[in-house]
Formats: sequence, C-alpha cells, structure tokens
Amino acid sequence: MQFPTPEAARQYADLVRAAPQLVIGLDFDGTLAPIVEDPNQARIHPDAPELLVELASLVRGIAVITGRPARQALALGDLDLIATRVAEAGKEFVVLGQYGNERWTSTERRVISPRPPAGLAAFLREVPSLLRRADAAEAYVEQKGLAVAVHTRRLADPAGAFARMRPLLTDAADRHGLTVEPGRLVVEVRAPGMHKGLAVRDLVRRLDAEAFLFAGDDLGDVEAFAQVRELHESGMPTLVVCSDGGDGPDILNQLADVVVDGPDGVLQMLRDLVVDIAGAAQSRS
Repeated sequence: MQFPTPEAARQYADLVRAAPQLVIGLDFDGTLAPIVEDPNQARIHPDAPELLVELASLVRGIAVITGRPARQALALGDLDLIATRVAEAGKEFVVLGQYGNERWTSTERRVISPRPPAGLAAFLREVPSLLRRADAAEAYVEQKGLAVAVHTRRLADPAGAFARMRPLLTDAADRHGLTVEPGRLVVEVRAPGMHKGLAVRDLVRRLDAEAFLFAGDDLGDVEAFAQVRELHESGMPTLVVCSDGGDGPDILNQLADVVVDGPDGVLQMLRDLVVDIAGAAQSRS
C-alpha cells in the first residue's frame, strides 16, 4: 500500500501492531457500497462480506456507521449474515444507523432507536412546496424514520437543483428545531445532538478500543474524521481514510491520513491490512 507521507506509513504500522485492540469503523454509501442514483438500489461491494469476516477475526471489532436507517443498511449489505459469522468467531459487529442514533449489534440483534424528532412531521409536510419553489419538484424524498433526505442525483441539473433547494430546506429545518446534513447531491434533515463523531467516541468506550481506523466519503463523516484525529492526538494509534471516487469534499481530503479511490480502494486497503496483520502475527510466533 502506498502512503502519501512517512507519518501516514508510521500510523498504519502502529495499527498493524495494535490489531488485537483495533476497532474499524466504516461508512456504507461511497465506502462499502458504490454511490448509485437510486439509494434503494445500493449494494455492498461484492468482495466486502468475506473480507470483513476475515478481518474481524484479526481485530477487536468492526462497525458500520451510516446515515441510513440501521435496518436498511442491514438489508442492503446483508450485514446480519456477516455479523453472524463474525459472532461465531467471538468478535463484535456493530451497525450504527442514522449517524449513531440507532444501534444494532451481533450480540443483541435488534435495533435500539429513539422516537422520531419533534418537528420532523411538520417539516416533511412543507417539503413539496419548498421543492416547487426551488424548481426541484421531482427530487427524490427519502423518509428514514428519524430523518428526511432529499436527493437531486436523478434530476437533469442535479447540482443546480441542490444549490437552489439547500437554503430553503435549511431555513425550514431551523424553524422546526432540526439540523441539516448536506452531502453529495443530498440534503438530510434530522434531530440535532448526534453525529458520527459521537458514534465513534461511544464505540471506543463500548468496545474498549485501543486503536481505531475510520473510512468515509462525505460531509456526514467530517465529525468522525475529527474525532479519530483527536484520539490520535491523545496517543491512540489511528488512521483516517477518505474514500474519494474523484468528487469527494475537500475538507475530507484535508483531514484524511490516506485517500483511496472509492469502495474499490477501501476494499484493497482492507485486504492489505489483513495480509499485514496476519504477517506480523506470524513473525511474532
């Protein structure tokens, strides 16, 4: 694996040495699954299931941390089947949905979720008129239980529609006491008070992690990137990986230790990690 700086190479080597205490956090869309026009048609990378099972046997735990509802991520990624095999090896597999608001684990095997936020139903009733004002009436509105995501990827001018609707949706979200999470041609509106950085912090505590790797690709991952960098500054071995298929946000590239080429690049990095961890273990035996 090629590293952009000697420091990134040292961080990776530290993770390999700390593998028994390592927790790996992975975003879903754009990281484990290629971005597609219809979010309901997203599927996990075909090489991911076997690789995640193999990797889980070498580390403390693996978590998928996504903005999707946990049940949806489980279904689209067949994550429950992966979790079953990981649990058989005595390791932990966690799915944190809706930016950490929902939790599903390979031991509990049920989704723990709060109630929908106050104001979300009223916001949703406003969405059609807001989209008409933005000349984006055909944007895809995805209801996620605890959030609403509005996608423009299918429209003739997706970037223009996104730019027009974003301020209108942001203003409405503010009026209803909600927070806005912009992404690649999508605006998500949800309850304040939770983000992927807090999800990472909670995972470290729950799994007693002493090393952490996180890979993500969009603005919803910024807080996770920042949290992992804080862990590094406190002395924990870490690595922040940006899954950039060529159009990722600049801020993620700036925060990342390593940038790879989309889900294919993420899977190749994890393959290398399996080989290096297994090789290090063999050399110690």
